[in-house]
Amino acid sequence: QVQLVESGGGLVQAGGSLRLSCAASGRTFSSCAMGWFRQAPGKEREFVAAISWSGGTTYYADSVKGQFTISRDNAKNAVYLQMNSLKPEDTAVYSCAADCRGRGLVMIASTLRSRYDYWGQGTQVTVSS
Repeated sequence: QVQLVESGGGLVQAGGSLRLSCAASGRTFSSCAMGWFRQAPGKEREFVAAISWSGGTTYYADSVKGQFTISRDNAKNAVYLQMNSLKPEDTAVYSCAADCRGRGLVMIASTLRSRYDYWGQGTQVTVSS
């Protein structure tokens, strides 16, 4: 079992930056690939970014490529999402998820919610105009 807790959300002005954190516990964190998803009001939950267990491979949704950066610190059992040049359209609840089956990170599969076995409760990000 893996427990995930997100933090770092809040209110930020358009054009600003914010860093989200996801703290993991319950098992060896370094064996898990990690992903970030977001869900805006009235919309489906969508993929944002993913990172392999080693941190050597990352994938991003086209909508955030060049603006968001996913990273991890296995010594701290944490994964981060650095969000720059934020827009009102980025307003959503952001959730982290873990794939702890020891399989390699595959681009298409990493975007699917079914790929991940564990989910955090999410943290609200609101970007004002």
